[in-house]
Amino acid sequence: MTVAVFIRYQLDPFKRPAFERYARRWLTIIPACGGQDVGYWMPHEGTNDIAFGVISFASLADYEAYRARLVSDPAGRENFTEAERERFILREQRMFLRRVAPES
Repeated sequence: MTVAVFIRYQLDPFKRPAFERYARRWLTIIPACGGQDVGYWMPHEGTNDIAFGVISFASLADYEAYRARLVSDPAGRENFTEAERERFILREQRMFLRRVAPES
């Protein structure tokens, strides 16, 4: 069963460039730690303070192994630290989703 972590970010709209740099760094950190980066999406038009990220895993066990690698990864820790220091993320929500498979 494929599991996707869907992350909804509420951003400081005046710090969107900082979030974009943060998201771009995840594009290399996530695969290095075992996740499949589905993508990050930034506000383009309309609401200017909401962004999304989606990461996919073969199972919840793979997600847990990824989280363990992520906390020990220097680039991952630095990215988290910068987000806290710069405060461009005001709120973060995570949902764990599974793909709906066709009936067999």
